[in-house]
Amino acid sequence: MTALPPWRSLLRGARERECRSPAARWLQLATVAPDGTPRVRTLVFRGWANGSALDLLTDGRSAKPAELQQQPAVELCWLLPKARCQFRLGGAVLNLPTDVELDERQRHWQRLTPAGRALWGWPEPGAPLDAAASFPAELADNTPLPEHFHLLRIGLEQVELLELGGHSHKRRRWRRQEGWAEELLNP
Repeated sequence: MTALPPWRSLLRGARERECRSPAARWLQLATVAPDGTPRVRTLVFRGWANGSALDLLTDGRSAKPAELQQQPAVELCWLLPKARCQFRLGGAVLNLPTDVELDERQRHWQRLTPAGRALWGWPEPGAPLDAAASFPAELADNTPLPEHFHLLRIGLEQVELLELGGHSHKRRRWRRQEGWAEELLNP
């Protein structure tokens, strides 16, 4: 088994300081739209695929999948206010073999609560609101995996940590190509 990158224990510790706050699982995903403009949105961290790849879920009917197909490079920002730190994670969406992707999507689908699955039973994100549309509060455990339930597995290439406590702030960087060796930076 490969050793975890050194920043993983720092991220885990920072998330633990957030206690049971839902915000400990929220991170912002920055992408590039087809017209070249930036897009940012908040997603929920769903777990680690290995030492330096993380899983996020999205609705395939949203703009994200098309943006990521055109430009798979992303940056994630994970602000952990109680820990007074910000992690900036850079990488790209990984293309998984079809059978692996389906198995992983199914695994994530089964791990969601009925309320967590409900989002994929809602109408298309960003479409005009139809007053008669149904927005279920839950989808049962036996609900089939929707085609628009997408897994975003992000392979990380660089991680920066900005620690915001005290004077002065501290900043560090780790890069995969450097064997995840720590590099101290000006804040």
